[in-house]
Amino acid sequence: MTQSADYITALMMGLAGAGHCLVMCGGIASAIGVRSKPYIVWVYNFGRVASYVLIGALVGAAIGLISPDGSYTTVVLRWLAALFLLLLGLYFTGWFSGLVYIEKLASPLWRKIQPLAGRLKNNQGVLNTFLAGALWGWLPCGMVYTALSWAAISGTAQGGALTMAFFGLGTLPAMIAAGHFSQFLHNFLKARGVRTAMGILLIVYALWSFVTLIKPFFHVSGH
Repeated sequence: MTQSADYITALMMGLAGAGHCLVMCGGIASAIGVRSKPYIVWVYNFGRVASYVLIGALVGAAIGLISPDGSYTTVVLRWLAALFLLLLGLYFTGWFSGLVYIEKLASPLWRKIQPLAGRLKNNQGVLNTFLAGALWGWLPCGMVYTALSWAAISGTAQGGALTMAFFGLGTLPAMIAAGHFSQFLHNFLKARGVRTAMGILLIVYALWSFVTLIKPFFHVSGH
């Protein structure tokens, strides 16, 4: 797969996770949208996406430092990313909730961050709203962790940041809808059937990724 394909994968994850975004963060965006000027919802979400970009840059840079020339590392990371994508699809469908246990690993850190994020959210002002969004971006979330597994493949700060930027862009429609648009759209994106359909889409893509990774092992050269 090319780096461009990884960006598209990250974007697809963000779009497919619309219902999950609304469950995890939609209430916050709705509360901000109700009590604020319309642009404040955008400020909050730009802060949230900025935190994804920062985390992606850190992960990509860390992999680059650990294994600057590791083609083997890239293959291992692609297997891991495909596995995370499969787990995310199973999570969305409700068929297997293994990602919940991974989310719980970050809970102690989130308990320290959440009070500050809450105080900033409740204060008026563009800067406070942006910072609140940036802190809420650290909310333990299996979908974000899956996107980070794809960001790690790049092995660079720039590649990791861009991957997470595409992921964040994919999450924007649902989150902006939570702050601005109709309750009908909000309910539609959160519907069980929609989440199941998106989960199946991710499962199919994950299986295709596995097939792509396995194919070289079955390649037989002609004589």
